Amino acid sequence: MVLSGACLLLSFSAGTAFAALPASTDPSQQLDHADSIKTSNHPTFVQLLAQLDRDAATLTTTQQWHLRYLDAWEVAYEGKYDAAGPLLSAIIEQSPDDTLRFRATATRINILGIAHRYEDAFSQLSQLIDQLPRIRDDEARYQALVEASQFLTTAGQYDLAISYAQQMLDDTRLQRHQCIGTYLKLHAQFRKSGANVEPPPFQDGIDICVKAGENLIANAGRADIADLAIQQGRYGDAIALLQRNYADVRSYRYPAQIAIFDTLLAKAYLRAGDAAQARKFALATIDDAVKSEYAESLSQAYEVLYLVESQQGNVRAALGYHEKFMEADKGYLNDIRARALAYQTVKQQLLANKLQVETLNKQNSILQLQRELDRKAVENGRLYIALLLMFLASVGLWLFRLKRSQLRFMRLAQQDSLTGIYSRQHFVDAAELALRQAAKSTRSACLILMDLDHFKLVNDTYGHGVGDMVLKRTVAACQAHLLRRDVFGRLGGEEFAIFLPECGPAQAREKAELIRLAIAATPVNGETRDVAISASFGVASTDRSGYELRQLMIDADNALYRAKRDGRNRVVYGEIGDVSVEPKADTDRHVVNNDLGNLPPHTGIVS
Repeated sequence: MVLSGACLLLSFSAGTAFAALPASTDPSQQLDHADSIKTSNHPTFVQLLAQLDRDAATLTTTQQWHLRYLDAWEVAYEGKYDAAGPLLSAIIEQSPDDTLRFRATATRINILGIAHRYEDAFSQLSQLIDQLPRIRDDEARYQALVEASQFLTTAGQYDLAISYAQQMLDDTRLQRHQCIGTYLKLHAQFRKSGANVEPPPFQDGIDICVKAGENLIANAGRADIADLAIQQGRYGDAIALLQRNYADVRSYRYPAQIAIFDTLLAKAYLRAGDAAQARKFALATIDDAVKSEYAESLSQAYEVLYLVESQQGNVRAALGYHEKFMEADKGYLNDIRARALAYQTVKQQLLANKLQVETLNKQNSILQLQRELDRKAVENGRLYIALLLMFLASVGLWLFRLKRSQLRFMRLAQQDSLTGIYSRQHFVDAAELALRQAAKSTRSACLILMDLDHFKLVNDTYGHGVGDMVLKRTVAACQAHLLRRDVFGRLGGEEFAIFLPECGPAQAREKAELIRLAIAATPVNGETRDVAISASFGVASTDRSGYELRQLMIDADNALYRAKRDGRNRVVYGEIGDVSVEPKADTDRHVVNNDLGNLPPHTGIVS
């Protein structure tokens, strides 16, 4: 698998050319100097920014707005995205400088991407690109092209990403940004082609960045070279390249890039047979990872730890790491799908808007034509009116088909394609709305998390066709005990969630128990005999967890974990762990998990 570079923060971090503070005391020159070195000499930029902040009261209005933008940029660079967002929004809404508003918009797009608000990010990026021909400021053009290239790379639109990077390389006014333009182009080509890319172009890009003093971008290119070397089995080359530049990478204290280097070293050492070093760098990746974020580097670090522990026979530790690997990998893949879906959604919206504008223009032309026809003979007028009605009918049919396509697209985004129940995101939205209503009326509500036991073994033993049938039968068994107001969704794989508004803990446990019994009583036909199905349940209520969906999910997941740990096929509620246990299984039905009794519970290896 190709490891993604730290592309999303590219406009916040670049080179390393260090210089002293400028001798000039002119605030405008100081602001321009700070702006020009913020990526290539960040420590000096921070010092100069502190000096300008102390003298802010003496600056003109234009200078103060420029300083406010640089302050907001620095807040975002430090990773304080919640604080940076309002600062940038104030500049976009209030600054009299069009160029400054444009640049603030570019920076805010970066933050929206980091916050996983991809649809908003792509929508604003489209507006930014539309404004690009009217922008004459070189720094603003550079920011817009960087955002376009890196965001399209994250959405899998590699050819478009390469085209925007090439625009940077072709623009003579952006020669000082050749390093970043070259890296963006090569990185998009690498993501598109993988191991089919040869190393020489990457080295050319690194040489350009080193010459420009942009060592952070050079190290991003080196990470791609090392990733390619690992894919091609040249583990020693990858280790030598990464270790040679490791101290330099850590000196920048840029977590995303440090995590990538750590992960690549862990993978290279593992495949080279050095388990101790592989463990060391995998643990370093986890320590440096951005909290509450799922990244490819984090997923691969857990996979390395799982493989190391497996090779050394540490079964319990291996299972624990495998569970974390599955969770991180699932979060990362969900994020990839969210980016691609957001891009397609915005693309559809832009197409619809374009068609509406074209339709209005055509209608205006038709009205003008109609006025001309009124001056002509009645016979000719009737003919043209008939043609006009036919054209309007075709336009109406065109718009109708477009609207139908959009509605279908929205349904697919809200509905799980296999089971027909809510998708993860739509479940979260519906549950949060119901929670807010419950909070206003102070009524109890409950959340049930459900996970099918040993589902992976069902797939491995009987194939995915039987696995899909198990999921459908499970959903049908659940729906038989749910009310119209209950919110039922598939979180992913064999994981489901049920939100019960106006429901107390006792009722929730009773309903979960009924569903558990219904699932257990619903065998599925395998190749030779029936496949027994069972599920574990975790229940949380607002009485203990409050009216925040996040806390309900955490408490229900903890209860589900206890249900898995204590033997599966049971319902667990609350901190004390109120439990409902299944009676002994019928020996006439085939129990899939008969060889798994000695494994630790809730490990992620089997469900």
